Amino acid sequence: MTAGWSVPEPQVLESIGEVADVDRRAALATIVDVEGRAYRRPGAKMLITDEQSLGSITAGCLEDEVVALGETALAEDRPVLERFDLSGDDEVWGLGIGCNGVIDVFVEPIGAEYGPIVERYRDGDDQVVLTALSADGSDLEVGDRAVLTGEEVTGVDDADADAWPAWLLEELADPIATLREEDASASVEVEDGELTATVFVNPITAPPRLLAVGSGPDVVPVVEFAAKAGFQVTVAGFRGGTATEERFPDADRVISTSPARLTESVPIDSETYVVVMTHNFVDDRLAIDSLLETPTEHIGLMGPDERFEEMLEAFQAEDRPLTAAEIDRIYTPIGLDLGDGSPYGIATSIVGEVLAVHNDREPGHLRERKSPIHGRIELEADD
Repeated sequence: MTAGWSVPEPQVLESIGEVADVDRRAALATIVDVEGRAYRRPGAKMLITDEQSLGSITAGCLEDEVVALGETALAEDRPVLERFDLSGDDEVWGLGIGCNGVIDVFVEPIGAEYGPIVERYRDGDDQVVLTALSADGSDLEVGDRAVLTGEEVTGVDDADADAWPAWLLEELADPIATLREEDASASVEVEDGELTATVFVNPITAPPRLLAVGSGPDVVPVVEFAAKAGFQVTVAGFRGGTATEERFPDADRVISTSPARLTESVPIDSETYVVVMTHNFVDDRLAIDSLLETPTEHIGLMGPDERFEEMLEAFQAEDRPLTAAEIDRIYTPIGLDLGDGSPYGIATSIVGEVLAVHNDREPGHLRERKSPIHGRIELEADD
C-alpha cells in the first residue's frame, strides 16, 4: 500500500496541480472502466511521482502494479492502458483479493499541460475532460485530451482541440450530458461508418462544501472527517477567540463573524452543507434564520428535540413561523443514529449524515441493499 493511499480526492488534484505548476514529470493513473464490482469507480485517480504515490484506485491490491506501469509510462514517454481481471477467472489476478471485478487503468505521463484543469478546479469551475483511449481512422492519438468548459460540447478549450473531429464530439453529446448530470465518469465507444473511437469522459466538478458554525472542541473532529471525505470546509466562529487556523488545521478557511452576518461572510449554495454547533441558543436561532434564506439543502443543528421545539416557539413569537419546507431542511438532532457518544463517534455520525444527503442516499446497512453500492449508468451514443 502506498504512503498516500488514503488522501482525499481534492488533495490528489491539488498535488497534480503542484506538479503541473513546476512542470515536473509525473504519471497519472485513472480508472477508466469497471465491469462488475470494484472498490473505486471510473474517475478515481492516483498520482505517481519519484517520491511517492497519492490517491487510491483499489483497496490497495493493485497499487504496486500501477506504480510500475507509471514508471513504464514515464520511461517510454507514452500512455499505457492495462486491464486487471480480479473476478476470479484470470490466472494472474483472479486470486480472490476482494475487488471481484474487471478494472481498466489508464496511466499517462503528465506535466504542465494539466495545470489549467487544476486551476479551473481551484476556482470552483466545473469542466469535463475528454481523453482518447483509442481512435481508429482519425487524427486522434491515444492520450489526446480536450476540455469542455461550457454547457455546450462545442466549448472545447485545449491545445489538442483541433484534433477532435466534429462528428466525434456530436456523437459524445448525449453521453457527456448524462455523465455531467450524474457527476459520473465512463468510457464511451462511438463509431461513424469506418471511424471508431473510445473516449474517457471525466467530469471534474468543484468539491462539495461544508460550513461548520461554531468553534468548540467538538467541531474539530467534524472538520477533520469532513476534509478527509472530500469536502471543502469553512469554519465560522462567533465573537472570535477560538476560530483560528491553528485550532482547525484541516479547514480550508477559518473566519470570525456574527450570526447576523454569517451568510454575508460565507457564500452558500445548494452544494454547501451546514452544521450549526455553537451551543448558544440565541446564536443558533439567528444563524438558522439567516441560513434558511440560502439554497442549502442541509442545516444540521446540534441539540435535543426539546431545544428545537423551544426555537420554533421563539420564531413563532417573533411572527416568523417556519414553514414545513423550511423545517424539512433542518436536521436536528444532527447526525445518524450510531449509538456512539464519543467525540469522534459523534463526528462520524454528523459527517455520515451530510454524505448521505449529498449523495441522495437513505442511510442503512449495505447488506440490505439489493442494488450495487455504486450506481451504474447506461450510456448510448447518438445514432
